Amino acid sequence: MSSVTSVVSKFLPIKRFSLCTLCLCGEHTKGTTMKQDLINKLNNKTAVIGIVGLGYVGIPLALRYAEAGYKVIGFDIDPEKAEKIAAGKTYIKHIPDEDIKAATEKAFEATTDFTRAAEADALILCVPTPLDSHREPDLSFVIDTMDSLLPYLRKGQVVSLESTTYPGTTDEELKPRIESVGLTIGENTFLVYSPEREDPGNEHFNTQTIPKVCGGDTDACQQVGVALYSHVIDRVVPVSSTRAAEMTKLLENIHRAVNIGLVNEMKIVADKMGIDIYEVIDAAATKPFGFVPYYPGPGLGGHCIPIDPFYLTWKAREYGINTRFIELAGEVNSAMPEYVVSKVMQGLNGHRKSINGSRVLVLGIAYKKNVDDMRESPSVEIMEQMQHHGAIVEYSDPYVPVFPKMRRYSFDLASIDLTADTVAGYDCVVIATHHDAFDYDVIKQHANLIVDTRGVYRGESENIVHA
Repeated sequence: MSSVTSVVSKFLPIKRFSLCTLCLCGEHTKGTTMKQDLINKLNNKTAVIGIVGLGYVGIPLALRYAEAGYKVIGFDIDPEKAEKIAAGKTYIKHIPDEDIKAATEKAFEATTDFTRAAEADALILCVPTPLDSHREPDLSFVIDTMDSLLPYLRKGQVVSLESTTYPGTTDEELKPRIESVGLTIGENTFLVYSPEREDPGNEHFNTQTIPKVCGGDTDACQQVGVALYSHVIDRVVPVSSTRAAEMTKLLENIHRAVNIGLVNEMKIVADKMGIDIYEVIDAAATKPFGFVPYYPGPGLGGHCIPIDPFYLTWKAREYGINTRFIELAGEVNSAMPEYVVSKVMQGLNGHRKSINGSRVLVLGIAYKKNVDDMRESPSVEIMEQMQHHGAIVEYSDPYVPVFPKMRRYSFDLASIDLTADTVAGYDCVVIATHHDAFDYDVIKQHANLIVDTRGVYRGESENIVHA
């Protein structure tokens, strides 16, 4: 009796097994060996990791793999990013130069040469998935990236998609493309979806400590996916399929979007009733069970939370389902910039001024405090709407010294240094993002009018409008 047969016979009746069942046939052995070879490479850290898209998701992941001892190749279409990385320089505010330099000294390099994808044993896609002009999913970055990689795919690789998207993207869009070049998923190449969970600027969690959800296209893919992430992430959470993993990502962020939509609507109601919504939320948060505090704001920013509801609602229509509850929350959140602008108009009117011709300074144009991340920032929508009404708009943000290139917006502006004199020179100051670097005492003392969208100031004051 062979060693394989003797092992198997301990668990199952040997008479039920054919050579194929025992994985002794050529095809099964080949597939099993290829899977195990890749897992072994990942386990012993001889695998080369390719990170495609070097932004807020890709860079932290690349640094983590390099820190763990893997060789990492970063791919991006922007040559400036590759040049900065080669020089040991950062282009993301909360990631210091020292971290980039340390990674490059170990085994991290960046390139615009996608032919080098053949060198990688793992290709992790960290590219944007925005909305188009009709607020429908724009998968062009994912599809174009995948199409760019196709000529260089080979047997023995794993492809992992991390971009936020609707359930079905991995098996409907990526799988057929990979199979079109003669590869067989689950046998000689492997496909997983593992949603990113980065939270830029979070002091309590980082890439390593945030649990990683992972769903494979097949069981073999799942095993490879777990091996891919388990040596760099403290906890990997396997789910049954890529679709389950995709839906997990949507649920996480729609949960936040819906609850923020709720408090945003409550804020509008409370404002009409003369009630401080922040006082109410703080009081409700003292309940030790059944309540989680969410806070209102000028709208939703970041890549995922404002976008994910629209990805799900779009896909749900394919199944004849109208996600009314989710869509309503999206509508509430999308309307908040307009609400803020209306409060600016009211505040200026109280000072016998029109928004047309008024000088307005927006404080904070990143989407959240203490980061330079501009993705889907509601601050920019507020700026555009005020400019449309004739306001002379400028901004101050220590994390964004020059207004960046954006797909939807264009402002030829640089950040204004905040001093007592500069603050006093504006008809209105809008607190859109509450960076800790701002001196809120100076702002309160010298601003003619403050429209506070973040609850920085509590109580009533002659020069403060709560929005």
